Order: sequence, then structure tokens, then C-alpha cells
Amino acid sequence: MVLTLENITKYFAAKAILLDVNIKVEQGERIGLVGANGAGKSTLLNIIDGSLEPDMGRRSIPAGLRIGFLRQDGGLDSSRSIQQELRTVFQPLLDAQALLRRLPNLMAQFSDHQDPEYLRLADQYAKALAFFEANDGYHIDVKIQTVLNGMGFAGRDISMSCAKLSGGERTRLALAKLLLQEPDLLMLDEPTNHLDFATLHWLEAYLQAYKKAVIVVSHDRFFLDRICDRIWEIAAVRLRSFRGNYSRYVQLRDAAYQRELREYEAQQQEIAKLSDYVARNKARASTANMAKSREKALERLEVRHAPPPPRRPMRLQFRYELEPSRELLLVENLCARLGKDPTQLANIFSGISFRVQHGERIAIVGPNGVGKSTLLRALVGEVFCVEGRVRWGRNVRIGYFEQGTERVDPFCSVLETMWNADPYRRECDVRKQLAEIGFPDDRPRVLVQTLSGGEMAKLKLSVLMWRNANVLLLDEPTNHLDLPTREALEEALLEFNGTVIMVSHDRYLLSRVATRVIEMQPGRLLEYPGGYPDYAARRLEHKPPESPCNPPNEQAGEKDRKRAASDSRRHRTHQQRAQQVAAKKRFIEVEQEISDLELQIAQMQESLCTPEVSTDYLAVNRICGELEQLRQKISDLTEEWCDLLELVEQDNPAGYPQEEPVIFSVKGRPEPQDAPQPSKIDLQGQQQHLDDK
Repeated sequence: MVLTLENITKYFAAKAILLDVNIKVEQGERIGLVGANGAGKSTLLNIIDGSLEPDMGRRSIPAGLRIGFLRQDGGLDSSRSIQQELRTVFQPLLDAQALLRRLPNLMAQFSDHQDPEYLRLADQYAKALAFFEANDGYHIDVKIQTVLNGMGFAGRDISMSCAKLSGGERTRLALAKLLLQEPDLLMLDEPTNHLDFATLHWLEAYLQAYKKAVIVVSHDRFFLDRICDRIWEIAAVRLRSFRGNYSRYVQLRDAAYQRELREYEAQQQEIAKLSDYVARNKARASTANMAKSREKALERLEVRHAPPPPRRPMRLQFRYELEPSRELLLVENLCARLGKDPTQLANIFSGISFRVQHGERIAIVGPNGVGKSTLLRALVGEVFCVEGRVRWGRNVRIGYFEQGTERVDPFCSVLETMWNADPYRRECDVRKQLAEIGFPDDRPRVLVQTLSGGEMAKLKLSVLMWRNANVLLLDEPTNHLDLPTREALEEALLEFNGTVIMVSHDRYLLSRVATRVIEMQPGRLLEYPGGYPDYAARRLEHKPPESPCNPPNEQAGEKDRKRAASDSRRHRTHQQRAQQVAAKKRFIEVEQEISDLELQIAQMQESLCTPEVSTDYLAVNRICGELEQLRQKISDLTEEWCDLLELVEQDNPAGYPQEEPVIFSVKGRPEPQDAPQPSKIDLQGQQQHLDDK
């Protein structure tokens, strides 16, 4: 037994948060804690941790139990470097190591090895050495590097200060520190936030092999399915326990509600029947005794309470009136660079090319930092691209959901924010909409800056519904949303007939909604038709997609471009043609070498999670060194690939006719002289066409 809570009750002011909670945690259990935002999940974790005292009830833990708690705020010391922060986990071992280095010098001062002081130092040395070896002190740095690699810090400078890390990186570092501690009870509050797919898979494999108890709060249903063997649900201030993973919990929860509802209705019918009999027969002398007997039976009856109905999810529905053209979007050779110094801009991505047709639901995936959010911002014209072209079709109205809150005025009320989206709505309609997304009568007047993360996400989704957009660009739309709201969003996107382009780490959402997956990698873009399950299966088998994600040639003007390219090739010398052929051949070879190295890295990373390797620190250290060498090779090959790409493109120059409106074009692609004036698309859904000059 790891932990026991008996009759735990907690109030905040006069409001009950938890009532009569009784739970037990066994060794090796992996428990998922679910419930709506504000249901009391964090309160329960704080009571288990001991940082919050219950108003009633008892908490029992064994002596010496070590509890590790990953809170959403992290808790790192910004004055330390990454290495210093992680080495604090091993402070007792580091102290023993320093003692082992100091004691031999002190012992060398004694010529008489029978001196009591010498014997005391020798005994101290023996105990320190036994402690150091028993706790595997020789592999501290190997353990640190293994966890850092798994948590997405491979190749990073570990002497960097924690103050320079982003919010997501600080969360991942705090999780890495907690995993190194290996506590008897590991509690994780939203550990999957800010993790890309590779890091998620590594964490899932680590927790599946973890021998001690785990309690995790997460809205990632894939994560809960793969990790948990028990689910705790907090609803209506009560906690109920269900054996199985999340999918099994949903089945058991629905079945339990239907059973309790039937039992409640049957009892209500029985009570009504008995009450009616007593009322009709109590006054009669012949039946008075029988009526009194029924009345006593009613008094002894333990009346069931109606089971709380399932929480009504947020109602979402995306509609549009203006039908766009079928050829919706064409992105050609897009290159984006960002930075504060205009002379030293960092290259975010380059050579991005793909096309989208009306009605597609596309998921953009890839490692953190590859530029997925930047690509969405480039599609709406918020990021200056040094070259390339973004071309939208006619009648396009864009609705953009971004991660941040830059588009929302923090000093406006919730009601004013909704009105700004559609000033012609009546107040009763606005309040009705706010009530449907979870803002009761006392909330519409509060300022936006006081909202929680979940409330802010719901407000932005509600505003997006009123845009009447036929194209939805969604950047991590499920962050901060509870499970019922995520399910409501999935249903709304499945019913939406327009186009969806989304960046998300929610694998459940991607599996249900996406019809095509575009994977962004450094230096290239890959397309996986068939949705996220097919993409995940191919990635698991290490199979590349059938073809890179490049737009097919357009029909209009195709013959003219081919003829011009043929004329250009006809006037080249034999040496130039030979160089071009060699460049094409080497280009294909480099792509294959990069693919082979990526496959090799994936296989080595998987081997790190196997028990026979993860317990052998010498093997782990060797594999980590080989991984660094392979990543350096990929970096060198990627630079060569970019140089070869320029030579190859000279033989196949890309050009697209200007027959459809363009949002914006940037240098690197000449505009035809007879091109029509581009259309300006208002991100709030209003499109204005400029008159031809």
C-alpha cells in the first residue's frame, strides 16, 4: 500500500470541492485523474502531496515515502544551468563523491594505520564508497543525458541557464528532473503539454516500464489509454474509481449512469405506488393496518438520489455562407526568417510547397521548433517571407485560432469581445451563446484578462464560430480544454463542410478529424495521405511517404513553361548538362542517406527504452554518443541537400499562372505583367476586392 485517503472533504469558503473521498493507491498502479476544469483535480493532488490539509478526513502514507509532484508551473531555479539543475537530484551522491576525493588526502597524513583518527576516516571512506556504488554514482551524467535526450534536449548546450528556456522547455526540464528522482509516488499534472510526438512516445514507454505508482492528470486521451490501468473521475464533488484505461472508463461510466438511472426510476415508481396506497387506505378501518405497514416501509426506505446527468458539453458549430473555389490554396517555395536584428535573421523554414483543395482537413505535424505555427502565421500574412508565394482561391474567408491572446483585448469584457465579432447580434443572443460555452449569468461582464486558460480557449472558439469562415486555421486548439469540450470540438470539425488546416499534438483529435497529414522536417516537407492512423503506422514502420508534398503542375500555361524550360536546356553546354545530371543523382543519394540515418536514429532511440539497454549505463552512454554523431551527419547532409536543390531547380524552374487572386507575394518569384490585382482577405471574415487599375 502506497497511500490511503479516508473520508476526505475540502471546502473553499462555503463551496464544497471534495466530499467523502476514499481512495487507495497500490504499488505499481498507474492512475489517470479526469474531470472538468475546476472539478478539484489539482486540489486532490495537493492533498495527496501534503501541501494542502483537508477540512475532514485522514491521509495515511508509509514512513519514508518519496512523492514527486510535477506541477503545471514547473518550479526550476532560474539561476542554475540545465546541468546544475539536474545534478541537484543526485546531491547526496555528489556529496559522497566529494568526500571520497577528500578523505584519501587526510588519510595519507597518518603513518600509523592503527591511529583511532585514521580508523575513523577509513570507516567513513568505506561507508561513503558503499553508498556511492550501491546507488550507481558512477553513471550520474549518463542518467542525466539519457533523460535529456528522451525529453527533447538532445544536442542542446546543458551549460545554458534555465532562465533562457521557453515555457515549454522549462516544463520538459522539470519533468526530466522529476523522472531522475524516481519517487515512490509520481504525480504529473498535465505532463504532455509542450511535448512533440517523439517525446510523447518516449515518455509513454518510460512510464509503462516504471515500477512504482503513478497518478497523472492529462487531457491527452491517447496518453491515458496507453499509460493507465485505473481512472479516477471527479464529478459533482465526488470521486469514483474505474478499472481500465480511458476508453474502458468511458464505457463503464456510461453503463453505470444508465444502471443508476434505471434503479432510481424504479425506486421512484415504487415510492409513488406505496404513497398512493397509504393515501387511499389509511382512513379505512379494514385496511388501516396494512396502510400503516406500508407507511413504515416508506420511512425505512433508503431513498436513492438521482444520478448526476452527464455534463452537457460546449455546443460548437462552424458554418459559412460563401462557397470558395475548389482550388483553395497553393504554397510555392516559401521561405521564412525571423529575428530581432534584420541583418541576422534565423531561417525558420525554406522550400515549403503544397496545395490544398476545398473540403480537406489537414494536420501539420513535426518536432517542436520546426516552424509549424510560423507557417500558419505566414498563410495569413503575419510573417514576412523572404521568398516564395502564398496564393488563395476566390471567396476565401479565414478564421484563425492562435495559441496566444494577441487578438483579444484583455481590458474588454467577455460580452464586449463577443459583440466585437458580430456587432449586430442582440444581447440576449450573445448571452445565450456565452451560456452554451460555459459562461453563466455572472461571468459575461468579467474582463478577459481574468479568465483561466480553459475559459479563454472557449471564448476564442466561440468568436471563431461567428466569423462564418469557410477556412479554419487552428494552432493547438485543444490546449487548456477539458475532455468534454475537446469531444465537442471534434464533432464540430467533423460536421464542418469547409477546409481545416490545424497544428495539434492531440493524437485523438488528429485521428478522428484529419484526412491528410503534412509532416514538417528541417529542410523538407512530407505528405502522408490517409489520415493520422496511416501516418503513425508508416512512421512506426519507418516507411517514407509515397511522394514529397509538392503541388502538381497547373494546367493553364503548362505547355508554355515546358517549352521555355526546353529552350533553356537546349542552349547549355555538354559540361553543364553533365554537371546537372550529376547534381540530380547526388540529390537523390543525399535524400536516401538522410532517410536511412533518420531510420537508424529512430531504431537506436527505441532501443534505449528496452529494459536490457536502459539498465546498462555503459550501453546507454555508447548509444548516446553514436546518436550525436548521426545527428551531426544529418546536419551536414541537409546543408548539402539545400545546395543541390538550387542546382536541380535550375533545370526545372517553377512558375504558376496568375489566374486566381493572391493574398501576397514576396521577392524570389517575378509577377506576370498582366496579373490581376490581388484580393485582400480580412482575417475577421470580410473580403474586399480591389478595383483593377
